[in-house]
Amino acid sequence: MDSEDFQKIITNAIDNEVESYTFYKSVADRVKDANLKTIFLDLAEEEKGHREYLQGLLLRDAKQMHFVAARDYKVTDSIDEPVLSVDMKPLDGLVLAIKKELQAAQMYTQLAAASADAEQKMVFVQLANMEKGHKARLEDIYTNMAYPEAW
Repeated sequence: MDSEDFQKIITNAIDNEVESYTFYKSVADRVKDANLKTIFLDLAEEEKGHREYLQGLLLRDAKQMHFVAARDYKVTDSIDEPVLSVDMKPLDGLVLAIKKELQAAQMYTQLAAASADAEQKMVFVQLANMEKGHKARLEDIYTNMAYPEAW
């Protein structure tokens, strides 16, 4: 993979993080529930941090990316994606965020599978691992909120 290919991959990943930031911020601006607003503002800030991290990668070598794949317990995989609304409940908001992270991870996984170049494949695998980590973190929050009796 040459420098130009790497820059295109990271630039596309940055665009995805900006899109996620915009989505989370717009949800936070629209919902009435204070807890859900806080969750989505936190998610927006995380996406902003991811964008900054990826922008830093443009100055470095692809080989410096290292993310361990998070264990996927598929906690919310059988739950339908809720419709975005201003009256959405916190658990529904978390499910929506989890589904968004899952979609991003799946996109990067598919790009990795389609990559013939080993370095390019590695970049996509690392990006997928990053998104899977976000999903796992959100599922932990979801589990703690949805099943408080497990505490």
